[in-house]
Amino acid sequence: MTRYWMGVDVGTGSARAGVFGAEGQLLSLARAPLDMHREGGTIAEQSSAQVWRAVCEAAREAVRQAGVDPTDIAGLGFDATCSLVVLGPDGEGLPVGDPAHPERDIVVWMDHRATEQAERINAAGHPVLRYVGGRISPEMQTPKLLWLSENRPEVYKQAADFFDLTDFLTFKATGARDRSACTVTCKWTYLAREGGWNESYFRQIGLGDLADQGFQRIGRRVVEPGTALGQGLTEAAARDLGLRPGTPVAAGLIDAHAGGLGTVGASGGTGDPTTCLGYVFGTSSCTMTTTHEPRFVPGVWGPYFSAMVPGFWLNEGGQSAAGAAIDQLLLLHPAHGELEARAGSAGKALPQWLAEQALARAGSASEAVHLAAGLHVVPEFLGNRAPFADPHARAVVAGLGMDNGEASLVQLYVAGLCSLGYGLRQIIETQAAHGASVETISVSGGAGVHPLTRQLLADATGRVVEVTECPEPVLLGAAMLGAVAAGEHPDLATAMPALSRVATRCEPNPATRALHERRHAAFLALQRTAREIRAAEDAASVH
Repeated sequence: MTRYWMGVDVGTGSARAGVFGAEGQLLSLARAPLDMHREGGTIAEQSSAQVWRAVCEAAREAVRQAGVDPTDIAGLGFDATCSLVVLGPDGEGLPVGDPAHPERDIVVWMDHRATEQAERINAAGHPVLRYVGGRISPEMQTPKLLWLSENRPEVYKQAADFFDLTDFLTFKATGARDRSACTVTCKWTYLAREGGWNESYFRQIGLGDLADQGFQRIGRRVVEPGTALGQGLTEAAARDLGLRPGTPVAAGLIDAHAGGLGTVGASGGTGDPTTCLGYVFGTSSCTMTTTHEPRFVPGVWGPYFSAMVPGFWLNEGGQSAAGAAIDQLLLLHPAHGELEARAGSAGKALPQWLAEQALARAGSASEAVHLAAGLHVVPEFLGNRAPFADPHARAVVAGLGMDNGEASLVQLYVAGLCSLGYGLRQIIETQAAHGASVETISVSGGAGVHPLTRQLLADATGRVVEVTECPEPVLLGAAMLGAVAAGEHPDLATAMPALSRVATRCEPNPATRALHERRHAAFLALQRTAREIRAAEDAASVH
């Protein structure tokens, strides 16, 4: 029997499913859209019922496109955003916001309603915070749980399960309440090396009831990614997905970590995942750095044990807005609507269309940096995830003139891409100063697929940028989980080079190095000045 693997990825805007062959080749890809409720720039909510429907739609379509027998799907892996799902005793969703909308039972990762709770947790300074870079983020789950307990106490009390979205998906698929070491270690303060939750932390922050209940609502049994769960797909889930009951289902990963799994250990690279930084470039960006020993880096999440590659430590940084920052930047330009329509008539998204215009104007990807002359961006529209762990940071654009034509929008786009590269360089250099250095960057995610983006990242960071053969490394990482759960590979360390291969390497161009050094210095100066202005305003408001 021919065996195939399925990876399912739930991002911010869509659920996607891919069918993979025995050597990691992508045979099909299908997606289904997801809705999101936004409110006031802070609230972001989704529906777990809609997420599951979208997952099932994408899975069925992926099998149809691949032309394979559903019974030949031998293993299934999930990844998802690190969003919080709140379920009642019968598995029904509970409203995390407006009680009139009980279907909205997910607090999305980007939701910042718990900023004040996060600040209180940080002020208390529990030692557990060492493992999140010294400061917990409102994007993580314990501040969100604290917000629920204080602002929706009836929902909090009624909830039987609080799931990370990945663990909700494996629960729906298998009925198993096991949590992945990836999700609870990275977003819930579980201490995987010690093998347990820290009771004193939960009691200190005001969630002692979770400890009193033996942590049943957030996960008593925690397993490594790739572990086979329950008895595989339940009859009901198999009907929904169009797959065979009993199909092995693996403990999953956060989406960025699946991208790291699909890239950093690829054959044809260094052969050592500890020398390659995984950069997942989507709506936000995540940096995944693997180390043999724990490395404590201020402002960078982790170190997390066995959160991506079992037996290794992981530091996770990134930018709260990456692809979303580019979209927001372009929206500010008066020609946005006109040029977006022109791009749409060509069947392309505006960023892709602008990348092609930039290449045509510059002649090469590296030379495109000259198009951004005089314009500088700090793209922190949604705060600074790393290395400052500062949710209050905001974007800066310097050098805007009166030009409102196509050329100035291309200029703004290129300046934005370069600024993301300088933010990535800042994270890399901060980590290196604390013993977590890397030689190469492996890029995955939809926003990083264009040759212009990859080369500008290489030039802006001064690091070699690799792109793997599989165009969907996040889905491939999820499929690897399924292959391990099914016993095709003994562990993830073996699956990584067997199923992933490096296809392209972008070397930094020495001809533009001096220009990028000057622009990087300008980036740091603007970022520093913005912090100083905000600190002065905060001090004045106190008095």
